[in-house]
Amino acid sequence: MYIYHLSHIDLDGYGCQYLTNIAFNNIASYNANYGAEIKARLEEIISSIEREKFINRDKNKYLILITDLNLTTKEANWLEKEALRIGAEIILLDHHASGENTAKQFSWYRLDDTKSATLLTYNWLQEEFNFDKESRYRNIVKAINAIDIWLSDDEFFEFGKVGLGMISGSREINRILFPTEDRDLKLFLIDSAREYLNKNNAHIALDNDLHKLKKAFFKQREDNTKANLVALFVTKLLSNDKRRLTITYKGYKGILGYNLGNTSILGNTFLLENPDYDFYMDINYRGNFSLRSNNRVDVAKMAEEIGNGGGHPNASGGKIKDYKDSFVYSDIKKSVQEYIDQKIG
Repeated sequence: MYIYHLSHIDLDGYGCQYLTNIAFNNIASYNANYGAEIKARLEEIISSIEREKFINRDKNKYLILITDLNLTTKEANWLEKEALRIGAEIILLDHHASGENTAKQFSWYRLDDTKSATLLTYNWLQEEFNFDKESRYRNIVKAINAIDIWLSDDEFFEFGKVGLGMISGSREINRILFPTEDRDLKLFLIDSAREYLNKNNAHIALDNDLHKLKKAFFKQREDNTKANLVALFVTKLLSNDKRRLTITYKGYKGILGYNLGNTSILGNTFLLENPDYDFYMDINYRGNFSLRSNNRVDVAKMAEEIGNGGGHPNASGGKIKDYKDSFVYSDIKKSVQEYIDQKIG
């Protein structure tokens, strides 16, 4: 059986995926916030299943698992029709009361507002797949459950509070640009947090060590500051995936990041590591962009030409007028490239 797991982007959502990634070998994970992103990710999943079935032409079962997200009736109708068309099953495990009306209409929509989605997922895995017979993950599930449904008297509530901030504050890797690595970081932190549950004052111990835990994830060979370790890590991701991220301007070759921030460090590090590239560009969800160069192209003139901006020959910025953001990086890159091409005629 192949599992395609869509979950929310908070501690509870990643807690569900922490468990399923332990339970299953054949699993592909996706994440979405509420709103239009849910449909975008479900469309990705449907396309992925179609591609998998076409390539392998096998008779394996395909399960679309959705956790910690409630669907509208319109979204659920669309998903059920698409799942029937491609021969996939659906299970949705959620606890948000806002999904009650939709849950009444679909047998695969399992709603229980007395438990967190992580606990619902844990119980489902135990019942269907005999998961966690040794109870290794029971306490981390309890901690996530305590904070997500706000059981303030629970022994793990304070620990859950630290975990909540741990996940919401983990923004070192952009999840739109590098969703797998962003998820890897968050699941690593949850797994690391689990090891603290048997310590005295576990919530304080975890809070004290969060900086160290993040450095452990990003460290490659030599130690460094966290900012430099993150820059080196993300630069490696950019370099390994630069073909997908490449844009051009007047014959110059550049790379387009999305909402990465830290432009001076990332841009300069990338350009030093990739001398065949002329400029680095990072754009955020509002269309503001930063540019860096290494004496290869005057990015001040580039910023002025394409974004009514300016700055220095090797460091500048601007804004793309009427920029339309997307949850899909390929759409962002296509839009930016078309905008640049239009501006330079």
